[in-house]
Amino acid sequence: MANSIRSFLKDSAKDAAETCRGGWHVLVEKGPSQFQFWLISLVIGVCAGFAALGFRKAIDWLQSTLYGTDDLTHLHSFAGGLPWYWLVIIPTIGGLIVGLILHRFTPDGRVRSVADVIEGSALREGRVERTAGVASAFASLITLSSGGSTGREGPVVHMAGVISTWVSNWIRADGITGRDLLGCAVAAGVSASFNAPIAGALFALEVVLRHFAVHAFAPITIAAVSGTVISRLEFGNVTEFHLPDTTQLQFYQELPAFLLLGGLCGFVAVALMWTIFWSEDMANHIQDRTGLPRWLRPAISGAMLGGLAIWFPHIIGVGYETTSAALTGELLMHEAIVFCVLKVVAVSITMAGRMGGGVFSPALMVGALTGLSFGLVATSIFPEVSGTVTLYALAGTGAVAAAVLGAPISTTLIVFELTGDWQTGLAVLVSVSISTALGSRLVDRSFFLTQLERRNVHVAAGPQAYLLCMFRVAAIMRGKEDPTCAPEGACWEMVEDGVYVDGNATLEAAMPIFDKAGVAFIPVVTLAGEGQPPELWGALHHVDALKAYNRALAATAAEEHS
Repeated sequence: MANSIRSFLKDSAKDAAETCRGGWHVLVEKGPSQFQFWLISLVIGVCAGFAALGFRKAIDWLQSTLYGTDDLTHLHSFAGGLPWYWLVIIPTIGGLIVGLILHRFTPDGRVRSVADVIEGSALREGRVERTAGVASAFASLITLSSGGSTGREGPVVHMAGVISTWVSNWIRADGITGRDLLGCAVAAGVSASFNAPIAGALFALEVVLRHFAVHAFAPITIAAVSGTVISRLEFGNVTEFHLPDTTQLQFYQELPAFLLLGGLCGFVAVALMWTIFWSEDMANHIQDRTGLPRWLRPAISGAMLGGLAIWFPHIIGVGYETTSAALTGELLMHEAIVFCVLKVVAVSITMAGRMGGGVFSPALMVGALTGLSFGLVATSIFPEVSGTVTLYALAGTGAVAAAVLGAPISTTLIVFELTGDWQTGLAVLVSVSISTALGSRLVDRSFFLTQLERRNVHVAAGPQAYLLCMFRVAAIMRGKEDPTCAPEGACWEMVEDGVYVDGNATLEAAMPIFDKAGVAFIPVVTLAGEGQPPELWGALHHVDALKAYNRALAATAAEEHS
């Protein structure tokens, strides 16, 4: 017995010594590089925080200049007293400037936003377009200042992505490092924009990186905190919205009402997204049929927004005044419903006109108005077991936004940090979970992922879907001079039978050919032109394609679980 104990203690001491030596080796060999990476994350966080702060201050200055008021918290109330022609002229000229900027500096006249950052994270090693990104930031600045009915989070996220791209290119970061730096920049930008460090960090993980790897958590948190500090040095530790102190949940009898609210908000969120996509399709169709210059498209949308603002100035800008009125229960039933419908219309016009901006702030406003409307009905039917209508407005805010973003965790935390109300978490979580579950079934998981699917970028299904498009056939094939390549005669026979793949294609196009033809290799050709014979490059072997795909899957799994 004594010998067994001594043997056990000896083995334990040996294991402990080996562990200490291993820990010392990690500290000596990897400690400095890890410290450097965290320092870079801090610098990126500070830069993204200043970018978000500067963007917000620039909007405030330009908006106050254009509309002639210093009290931007009550912008729509002041705008209601302006001459009607001024309400039309401002967004129209703003749209014209936006169109000219995008026409000059982007290849497709489209504003870059959160969806492009997600695509950069998944497919471009954490990089986004720089020139188009800067142009999009200026275009969104003009849009939000001149009356565009969107939010500022989309431009801020992409601006942060541009900053991280510059750094990644400068230090020649690999894919994993580039994605981590992108997550740091996004976290800092969101945190500074909304004074929400917890939600900013989780937004970067949940929406942009789409995983919660431990190795990314520390640098992203550092960046989020640094971005928040930059914001608080200017604005202080204040919440965006101020709620009454009576948002209390009345026992558990009220929870079924929040389940119903979650379902309603899920349908409202889907209606918002579908309306935006339908409006974009309709605008594209009209532009194609009429030959409308793309630089004129935002100006027409601006004129439409101005015409709507003559009677309903609530649609101007981000809409925080109306959102705050809904969260404090200051609106009547018919006002909440009308403003909700008009906001959906205004956001669709802005997005269809490619004017720029984000969809998160409009989702908050639509959610608050939906929740308030539902709450007014629920509390009037069951007053004895009901809390306040403001609680329903708060839950609706999170429920619609979560379904639009496809991010229930970070959206819930953003709502809490925007309002400072942490006592009503149960009601908000119930509504958010139902709305997200419903909304993700009716679209491709979220607004941003559906945008990418509409561009034939298949990110929503996960790495198993989009990794194939990252490999060009020419990089994996065996050239015809390779002795292990398929016989040239067999390749030409397959070409004559119509079984081949273009050398500039990706595995996304090649793998279905393998499945359909049931062959071990596919000839790789390039078509010289009409009446010209194709040129044989070599052959893509099925085993080579599978090996490349499996290596990519293994690398992705290792990154997400590290």
